[in-house]
Amino acid sequence: MANFERTCEQFGRILGGMHTSANGVCTVMKSRTNIKPVVLGRRGRSFLLVPQMFSFESMTRDGRALCSGETVILQSEINRFTSRLRKHGIKVTAIHNHWLFDSPRLMFMHWESVDNPVAFARKTKDALSVLTTRVVRGRR
Repeated sequence: MANFERTCEQFGRILGGMHTSANGVCTVMKSRTNIKPVVLGRRGRSFLLVPQMFSFESMTRDGRALCSGETVILQSEINRFTSRLRKHGIKVTAIHNHWLFDSPRLMFMHWESVDNPVAFARKTKDALSVLTTRVVRGRR
């Protein structure tokens, strides 16, 4: 179990978020704070609007686990981000919206892989590097 906790800490450190572990699942969460969305004409600050979440679980003795990720993503970022994940052999499993009447248009992407969690975190971090860090403000 100590190895799982160390791996979870490293997973969180690589991805730059807060890590927690419970019931054999390591979860890392952070927000894309550069996106300032407006939903239904109101400025939103909730984590639910701009989340990034990553996890691993079901780790086997050889150190491989079920690894997954989700991020809010701008429409203009989808192709480059998808290409980067696929280059690393990671499966993109969903691209969809969560909100109606949002600005900018917020999409959400999910991905998964069975991999060493540290390797998955590094691959995911590389893919995340194509996302904009400039401030993107929604319109009311």
